[in-house]
Amino acid sequence: MSTAKSTSVLGFVLALGSAASFALSGIFASALMESGWTAGAAVTARISFAALLLLAPTAYMLRGSWQLVRRAWGSILLFGLLAVAGCQLAFFLAVQFIPPSLALLIEFMGPVLLILWSWLRTRISPNFITLLGAALAVLGLVAVSGGVLGSGLHPLGILFALIAAVGNAAYFAAGAKVDHGIAPLPFVGLGLGVGAIVLALFSATGLLPFAVSDEPGTVAGVSLAPWVLVACMVLVSTVLAYLLGVAAARKLGATVASFTGYSEPLFGIVWTILLLSVLPTSAQWVGAALIVAGVVTVKVGELRAARVADPQT
Repeated sequence: MSTAKSTSVLGFVLALGSAASFALSGIFASALMESGWTAGAAVTARISFAALLLLAPTAYMLRGSWQLVRRAWGSILLFGLLAVAGCQLAFFLAVQFIPPSLALLIEFMGPVLLILWSWLRTRISPNFITLLGAALAVLGLVAVSGGVLGSGLHPLGILFALIAAVGNAAYFAAGAKVDHGIAPLPFVGLGLGVGAIVLALFSATGLLPFAVSDEPGTVAGVSLAPWVLVACMVLVSTVLAYLLGVAAARKLGATVASFTGYSEPLFGIVWTILLLSVLPTSAQWVGAALIVAGVVTVKVGELRAARVADPQT
């Protein structure tokens, strides 16, 4: 296997691992909220403890090379403000006005925004195969999320969900940059630190409702203490998920990695089956197939564009 192909395969594995880890966050957060936690408290704890966990390894890996941080301050702020804090806050605010399924659908328009941004920036239109893949993936997401576009169209909800979509796009765009020379772990650590500060400020001022409880939560019929749920959410659905996602974006590029992120709702279905014993509908199965077809088609489109640009590849 050539180096390029092995890199691409590893990138897909990392992206799928990231999506699977992110998809578990809903299970853990739901258990916390059912036990009395607010969504604001859950997301603030998630990001803040993850930032603290990565503080020491981030400082260790950046020893003697803090000049790289000065060079990458724009990407770090973009990642922390939009991809971490902005995306989380905007989605939380959106679901107060529109159904969560619709908010999720709009948030996952991030990969499409990336294509449009690249189109505007380079003045080079995406090829038909890439656009077809994007359309298939979006249709699949509609089916999986069960989003009903004709109901719950509150303008504030749509606005906040669109901001979340921008944050979703920023996650892959900032994560894919490698010119600053910062490895994935310290980059994620710095970005989570920025996001944690913003979320803590919103919580402290009351703009983000913050309430916790010591009541246990239930996952797969098992009663778990709140600290166990928070630990799982921090270690698996935040630290591991972000690290794998940034590493994948650097190997696949922002566009392909972002569309591979559409597998997150698919893993959401898998975890729902395994942990909650809830079977998906036939429409969700069709949606899952469309998402997979869309991701593969986008990758084919990217490969074809690369060959046109460089016939020797």
